[in-house]
Amino acid sequence: MSDFRSLANQFAAELSADLSLGRRRPGDRLPTSRTFAHQRGIAPSTASRVYAELVRRGVAVGEVGRGTFLRAATSLPNLPARELDPHEVVDLELNFSVLPQQAVMLAPALARLAEPAALLGTMQRSGVRGTATDRAAAARLLRRGGWSPDPESLLFAGRGQQALAATLAALVAPGERVGFEAMTYPMAKGMALRLGLHAVPLAMDEDGLRPDALLAAHRAHPLRLLYLQPDLHNPLGITMPPARRQELAAMLRDLGIVAIEDNVYSFLKDSLSPPLAALAPDHVVLVDSLSKRVAPGITLGFLVAPAALRHRLGAALRLGGWTAPGFALAAGTAWMEQGLVDELVGLKRQDAARRHALAREILGGGGLVLRGDPMAYHLWLELPGHWRAETFVAAAARRRIAVSPAADFAVGPGHAPDAVRLALAAPDEAALRPALETLLALALAGPEAGGVE
Repeated sequence: MSDFRSLANQFAAELSADLSLGRRRPGDRLPTSRTFAHQRGIAPSTASRVYAELVRRGVAVGEVGRGTFLRAATSLPNLPARELDPHEVVDLELNFSVLPQQAVMLAPALARLAEPAALLGTMQRSGVRGTATDRAAAARLLRRGGWSPDPESLLFAGRGQQALAATLAALVAPGERVGFEAMTYPMAKGMALRLGLHAVPLAMDEDGLRPDALLAAHRAHPLRLLYLQPDLHNPLGITMPPARRQELAAMLRDLGIVAIEDNVYSFLKDSLSPPLAALAPDHVVLVDSLSKRVAPGITLGFLVAPAALRHRLGAALRLGGWTAPGFALAAGTAWMEQGLVDELVGLKRQDAARRHALAREILGGGGLVLRGDPMAYHLWLELPGHWRAETFVAAAARRRIAVSPAADFAVGPGHAPDAVRLALAAPDEAALRPALETLLALALAGPEAGGVE
């Protein structure tokens, strides 16, 4: 077993070097496994295992009947290979919104924290539970659809990703199975792989995760945990209807499965059903943060934790070094208590709707197929038949536009659709329109005009 993994390590290093030196490009087709076996003097079965390992790691993407193609990122599975410089590209890959007026809005609330006594208090360790004031403010922020979390159920992390990592680490052992929607948040999938967990893709339909897929996967071999995004799903933009939520909540209770409910995009919808955490409170850990509502650089993570799991989740936050810094917790609570986060939410809903409408006007008006909620900061672009997703991403990158291929979001190692996600939140609005117009022209023109074959 170690032989094929050693070969996979060697080949992945060669591919990474080829990318950096320009000898290969994202979207290039790799030789067939039979050709690779002949070149390396190994058995075809060993070559097939090497290719399967490259796909599992996210170095390559396999498309049934078409071959195996080099992905843009080879360092970590399903994550950007490097941090993007906003001055280098129009970033339609990372989905964080920072409005121009935010600093002016938020700065006055920090004046009290600049006072020596208050500042001294933020220098102490805040713990995972914060204060009663912190918990009450967070509970008010998260309430929706007639549901409000019990403040005593709140735990705090430095950011939502840390809350997610702590939940995975606390509740699942290496080798155990975690169910994911077939298309999912890349960071969640990447965390599971890094923790040695087995990610199981579950089929979806127009209403989100299919309950029959969850049931079949669990009966085949028990799932230890489920991760899902019922609201403004990333990348597909689906919001799960109430009947589907009720069905899934009942299934979680019947099967005894715990779910992580990623709530991070829900704030963009002004009218939502109660979360799964309200329908199956003993079986759902709700994860959220201020990263999207406020900003990624000044954020706070939240867990709404069932009583039976609270101690384990708190221990994971402490052991992982993922507790919220005192200053961030104090600042976040001040902004929540003074209504500034709610005010920002209102402005970002308007901003997201305006940007989404612009994208639909340009891309949809040009005849391209789009999916997504009109209130979301992201949408799903299905590419014309002459494009492969990885090749389109490479062609867009040559025009200094960063987009995400479908393979970034696919949990299974098989065929990913020829589609890309467009994240609309980050660019200046003056740069967004020409970038979308460029993508439209590129999509309609085809790979040859895009400078790729």
